Amino acid sequence: MAYDTPVHRPQRPTGWRRLIARSPLLLFRAGLGWVFGGRLLLLHHTGRLTGLDRRVVLEVVAHGPDGDSWIIASGFGPGADWFRNLRARPKTVVQVGTRHHAVTAHFLTPEEGAGIMARYAPRHPRLARRLCAYMGVPVDGGEASFREAGRAIPFVRLDAHTGPRPR
Repeated sequence: MAYDTPVHRPQRPTGWRRLIARSPLLLFRAGLGWVFGGRLLLLHHTGRLTGLDRRVVLEVVAHGPDGDSWIIASGFGPGADWFRNLRARPKTVVQVGTRHHAVTAHFLTPEEGAGIMARYAPRHPRLARRLCAYMGVPVDGGEASFREAGRAIPFVRLDAHTGPRPR
Protein backbone atom coordinates (compact mmCIF):
# COMPACT_ATOMS: atom_id res chain seq x y z
CA MET A 1 0.00 0.00 0.00
CA ALA A 2 1.42 3.36 -1.01
CA TYR A 3 0.91 6.52 0.96
CA ASP A 4 0.02 9.74 -0.85
CA THR A 5 2.44 12.16 0.74
CA PRO A 6 6.18 11.50 0.90
CA VAL A 7 7.32 12.17 4.43
CA HIS A 8 10.53 12.33 6.35
CA ARG A 9 11.15 9.06 8.16
CA PRO A 10 12.54 9.92 11.58
CA GLN A 11 15.60 8.26 13.00
CA ARG A 12 15.14 5.86 15.87
CA PRO A 13 16.07 7.29 19.25
CA THR A 14 19.44 6.40 20.71
CA GLY A 15 21.13 6.83 24.06
CA TRP A 16 19.09 8.36 26.86
CA ARG A 17 16.18 9.11 24.48
CA ARG A 18 15.89 5.41 23.69
CA LEU A 19 15.88 4.62 27.40
CA ILE A 20 13.02 7.07 27.98
CA ALA A 21 11.12 5.79 24.94
CA ARG A 22 11.45 2.21 26.20
CA SER A 23 10.48 2.94 29.83
CA PRO A 24 6.76 2.12 29.30
CA LEU A 25 7.84 -1.38 28.27
CA LEU A 26 9.46 -1.84 31.67
CA LEU A 27 6.24 -0.75 33.38
CA PHE A 28 4.20 -3.27 31.35
CA ARG A 29 6.70 -6.01 32.21
CA ALA A 30 6.41 -5.08 35.91
CA GLY A 31 2.62 -5.56 35.73
CA LEU A 32 1.93 -1.81 35.85
CA GLY A 33 0.30 -1.41 32.43
CA TRP A 34 -2.84 -0.16 34.15
CA VAL A 35 -1.15 3.19 34.86
CA PHE A 36 -1.58 4.15 31.20
CA GLY A 37 -5.36 3.94 31.41
CA GLY A 38 -5.79 2.39 27.98
CA ARG A 39 -3.81 5.16 26.19
CA LEU A 40 -0.91 2.77 25.53
CA LEU A 41 -0.81 -0.91 24.65
CA LEU A 42 1.92 -3.52 24.57
CA LEU A 43 2.08 -5.18 21.16
CA HIS A 44 3.68 -8.60 20.89
CA HIS A 45 4.95 -9.33 17.39
CA THR A 46 7.09 -12.04 15.84
CA GLY A 47 10.27 -11.08 14.02
CA ARG A 48 9.76 -11.83 10.33
CA LEU A 49 13.38 -12.88 9.89
CA THR A 50 14.34 -14.24 13.31
CA GLY A 51 11.01 -15.68 14.46
CA LEU A 52 11.71 -14.25 17.93
CA ASP A 53 9.04 -12.67 20.12
CA ARG A 54 9.31 -8.89 20.11
CA ARG A 55 7.44 -6.24 22.09
CA VAL A 56 6.74 -2.56 21.59
CA VAL A 57 4.55 -0.08 23.44
CA LEU A 58 2.36 2.07 21.20
CA GLU A 59 -0.17 4.85 21.69
CA VAL A 60 -3.81 3.99 21.06
CA VAL A 61 -5.11 6.59 18.62
CA ALA A 62 -8.73 5.39 18.72
CA HIS A 63 -10.85 2.61 20.21
CA GLY A 64 -13.51 0.49 18.56
CA PRO A 65 -17.14 1.14 19.53
CA ASP A 66 -17.36 -1.92 21.79
CA GLY A 67 -13.82 -1.62 23.16
CA ASP A 68 -12.82 -4.70 21.17
CA SER A 69 -10.46 -2.98 18.73
CA TRP A 70 -7.64 -0.48 18.92
CA ILE A 71 -6.18 1.77 16.22
CA ILE A 72 -2.47 2.52 16.34
CA ALA A 73 -0.21 4.63 14.12
CA SER A 74 3.30 3.96 12.90
CA GLY A 75 5.25 7.12 13.73
CA PHE A 76 8.26 5.61 11.96
CA GLY A 77 6.24 4.96 8.82
CA PRO A 78 5.72 1.67 6.97
CA GLY A 79 9.36 0.72 7.53
CA ALA A 80 8.96 0.29 11.31
CA ASP A 81 9.89 -3.23 12.36
CA TRP A 82 6.65 -3.87 14.26
CA PHE A 83 4.64 -2.70 11.22
CA ARG A 84 6.54 -4.97 8.83
CA ASN A 85 6.33 -7.87 11.29
CA LEU A 86 2.54 -7.47 11.54
CA ARG A 87 2.30 -7.46 7.75
CA ALA A 88 4.05 -10.83 7.74
CA ARG A 89 2.04 -12.26 10.68
CA PRO A 90 -1.12 -10.25 11.42
CA LYS A 91 -2.40 -12.54 14.22
CA THR A 92 -0.83 -11.66 17.55
CA VAL A 93 -1.48 -10.59 21.15
CA VAL A 94 -1.75 -7.17 22.77
CA GLN A 95 -1.78 -6.19 26.41
CA VAL A 96 -4.01 -3.29 27.40
CA GLY A 97 -3.70 -2.48 31.09
CA THR A 98 -3.28 -5.90 32.70
CA ARG A 99 -5.41 -7.84 30.19
CA HIS A 100 -4.15 -9.75 27.17
CA HIS A 101 -6.18 -9.95 23.94
CA ALA A 102 -5.65 -12.10 20.85
CA VAL A 103 -5.95 -9.76 17.87
CA THR A 104 -5.73 -9.64 14.10
CA ALA A 105 -4.11 -6.63 12.43
CA HIS A 106 -5.91 -4.83 9.60
CA PHE A 107 -3.96 -2.22 7.68
CA LEU A 108 -6.01 0.88 6.96
CA THR A 109 -6.02 2.82 3.71
CA PRO A 110 -4.60 6.34 3.49
CA GLU A 111 -8.17 7.70 3.23
CA GLU A 112 -9.18 5.89 6.43
CA GLY A 113 -6.04 7.30 8.05
CA ALA A 114 -7.05 10.81 6.97
CA GLY A 115 -10.36 10.45 8.79
CA ILE A 116 -8.74 9.03 11.90
CA MET A 117 -6.20 11.86 12.07
CA ALA A 118 -8.93 14.46 11.52
CA ARG A 119 -10.80 13.07 14.55
CA TYR A 120 -7.64 12.60 16.66
CA ALA A 121 -6.23 16.12 16.18
CA PRO A 122 -9.03 18.05 17.97
CA ARG A 123 -8.92 15.63 20.93
CA HIS A 124 -5.10 15.74 21.24
CA PRO A 125 -3.90 18.87 19.39
CA ARG A 126 -0.43 18.96 20.92
CA LEU A 127 0.32 15.31 20.27
CA ALA A 128 -1.09 15.52 16.73
CA ARG A 129 1.12 18.52 15.88
CA ARG A 130 4.12 16.80 17.45
CA LEU A 131 3.59 13.58 15.51
CA CYS A 132 3.25 15.52 12.26
CA ALA A 133 6.37 17.60 12.97
CA TYR A 134 8.29 14.45 13.91
CA MET A 135 7.36 12.89 10.58
CA GLY A 136 8.12 16.08 8.66
CA VAL A 137 4.52 16.66 7.59
CA PRO A 138 3.61 20.36 7.69
CA VAL A 139 0.32 21.19 9.40
CA ASP A 140 -1.31 24.57 9.91
CA GLY A 141 -3.73 23.37 12.58
CA GLY A 142 -6.69 23.05 10.22
CA GLU A 143 -8.63 19.87 9.55
CA ALA A 144 -7.43 19.68 5.93
CA SER A 145 -3.77 19.65 6.93
CA PHE A 146 -4.37 16.93 9.54
CA ARG A 147 -6.26 14.90 6.91
CA GLU A 148 -3.25 15.22 4.61
CA ALA A 149 -0.97 14.09 7.45
CA GLY A 150 -3.27 11.12 8.11
CA ARG A 151 -2.83 10.02 4.49
CA ALA A 152 0.93 9.87 5.05
CA ILE A 153 0.92 8.04 8.40
CA PRO A 154 0.23 4.29 8.34
CA PHE A 155 -2.58 3.21 10.69
CA VAL A 156 -3.39 -0.31 11.87
CA ARG A 157 -6.61 -1.55 13.47
CA LEU A 158 -6.19 -4.44 15.91
CA ASP A 159 -9.41 -6.43 16.22
CA ALA A 160 -9.85 -8.74 19.22
CA HIS A 161 -11.14 -12.22 18.58
CA THR A 162 -12.00 -15.26 20.60
CA GLY A 163 -10.26 -18.59 20.50
CA PRO A 164 -6.73 -19.73 21.26
CA ARG A 165 -4.01 -17.10 21.38
CA PRO A 166 -1.51 -17.20 18.53
CA ARG A 167 2.10 -17.96 19.29
